[in-house]
Amino acid sequence: MRTFIKLSLVIAALGLSAGIQAQNRDLDNYRQPDKRGVNVFESPKDTASTFDGVKVRVGGASTLQYQALDHENATGATALIPIGNNFNLATANLDLDVALAKGVRMHLRTYLSSRHHPEPYVKGGYFQIDNLDFIKEGLLEETMKYVTINIGHMENNYGDAHFRRSDNAQAIYNPFVGNYIMDAFTTEVGAEVYFRKNGFISMIGATNGKLNQGANAPSATSPSVMAKLGYDKQMNEDFRFRITGSIYNSAQSARTYLYGGDRAGSRYYFVMEPTTATSSANYSSGLVNPGLTNKLTAIMVNPFVKYKGFEFFGLFETVSGRKIAETDRRNFTQLGADLLYRFGKDENLYVAGRYNSVSGELDATQDIDVQRISLGAGWFMTKNILAKVEYVNQSYDGYTAGSILDGGKFSGFIAEAVISF
Repeated sequence: MRTFIKLSLVIAALGLSAGIQAQNRDLDNYRQPDKRGVNVFESPKDTASTFDGVKVRVGGASTLQYQALDHENATGATALIPIGNNFNLATANLDLDVALAKGVRMHLRTYLSSRHHPEPYVKGGYFQIDNLDFIKEGLLEETMKYVTINIGHMENNYGDAHFRRSDNAQAIYNPFVGNYIMDAFTTEVGAEVYFRKNGFISMIGATNGKLNQGANAPSATSPSVMAKLGYDKQMNEDFRFRITGSIYNSAQSARTYLYGGDRAGSRYYFVMEPTTATSSANYSSGLVNPGLTNKLTAIMVNPFVKYKGFEFFGLFETVSGRKIAETDRRNFTQLGADLLYRFGKDENLYVAGRYNSVSGELDATQDIDVQRISLGAGWFMTKNILAKVEYVNQSYDGYTAGSILDGGKFSGFIAEAVISF
């Protein structure tokens, strides 16, 4: 009860702050945390500047789900925890976005409450640099019309799926309730350099390869490198086309977090978990982590098409690597396809379907195949409030006889309310 009261007070304070600043909350080159940010990928790039002094934007998000899921596995498999129909833990984010100088912005996100960390936990923060006038007026002015630099402990830009996923309470960009089965998301210290011109997008970046930062074990993990190349163009008033290809490579790591870096947790609470499961310890319910740490190479291709109210987002991903003790590389493939139709006033309503599959060599004895079908619908009550519902059906094949995922399956409905400002 004490935690709930504290959380309520924080959210109330955020709402008051939002009301005070409601007349002038927009920042330069900033993805809006409401309906205006849907289908925005990298932060916008604009050479115009509105900077007239340090400006602090306080924002946040809060979500709540009602879950009605059932799960089962094969006879003789490890027993599953009983689950019923009820509300999950309410989640909340606190965002601080600060305009520090012309073309220089800081972002900091804190998870106030999440499945994995019910206590407040800092996700990370970074600087976004779109102009170098803070060093010397006019420095590389022509170059910086097309260049953006991100530096910090940040969400790394591998693939496009992470722009559409739920980031704890920030779920307004996600047309579904759950994220993809193999959820490519991590936060590492590093830098990314972007060049964008006439619809073409390129990025190259490097990180220290660590989620948990520290100077210990200096030889256990080597830096990771990543790159993205793509094209994004609004062809006319009705038609937009985008396609990108991304690569992430880590030569050696004590633990690679690319598919296990989410500090918030899966939206499907307790599915396919043992009788001893707890919400925070078993936070990755329904997800697949290939567990590759050495010589990891991941490649993702994402097409995106929007024609009037119709929208398609695709995902093809191939991953290879091995654990430190293994000699042979293992391979995984992920496929995903989202099809939506947005309609109503300002496209405030939508219906959606998603197909998602992951197949690969979990180890020498398990060649797995996990399939998911999701059907969803949503209603933007305002640009800051979204209500959505999803039906999900996920099945598991190829797991060792007797394991908890042997013959596994979960299905049912889950509803979610999102507030983001």
